[in-house]
Amino acid sequence: MRIDIITVQPALFEGPFTCSMVKRAQDKGLATVNLINLKDYALNRYGQVDDYQFGGGAGMVLMCEPIANAIEDLQKQRTYQEIIYTCPDGEIWNQKIANTYSTYENIIILCGHYKGIDQRIRDIFVTKEISIGDFVLTGGELPAALITDSIVRLLPGVLGNEESALTDSFQDDLLAPPVYTRPADFRGHKVPEVLLSGHFKNIDDWRMEQSIQLTQTKRPDLLDH
Repeated sequence: MRIDIITVQPALFEGPFTCSMVKRAQDKGLATVNLINLKDYALNRYGQVDDYQFGGGAGMVLMCEPIANAIEDLQKQRTYQEIIYTCPDGEIWNQKIANTYSTYENIIILCGHYKGIDQRIRDIFVTKEISIGDFVLTGGELPAALITDSIVRLLPGVLGNEESALTDSFQDDLLAPPVYTRPADFRGHKVPEVLLSGHFKNIDDWRMEQSIQLTQTKRPDLLDH
């Protein structure tokens, strides 16, 4: 899988992409995460990629030409199943979307910045607009990192135990049940007996009951789907 990220701040990705599962996926050749510095497509020697808004107002806007040139350069090399724009007014990212995207071969993620991008780029190029929540960040780089991590960890061979991803929260619209490890008794707080029983059907039943109870208590909206 290949994920190309267009950004004005590529340095923001150094931490998330040089450790943990994204690094493992790249080291194994299971994923390629490529950072495209939008300033490489600047209109002049001053590195200009943004300009003032038509109609006035505070804040700069990323211009059409640099973004269009970057996307079209990438499209000359391969076909993309999705061109994602990270923005506050997009569809809220969730596990189901991550599951679907983990089956794709090539994705572009365009990071918004400043007041955003010229609307014409959204109209012409963007195929999916994604938000990670009802709040505003300085730019779309952190959302792009989160999106990338949530996709890449699902690729076969990335996790040590591939079944682990199938029992994560939000798979099947349920929260994951409580988990425990040694010691069995910590300051008088004991691990539920069923988990020590060795009876796997009872353990599975207990975990399902706990998942449903937790979801009903903490995220009842998930059960409405």
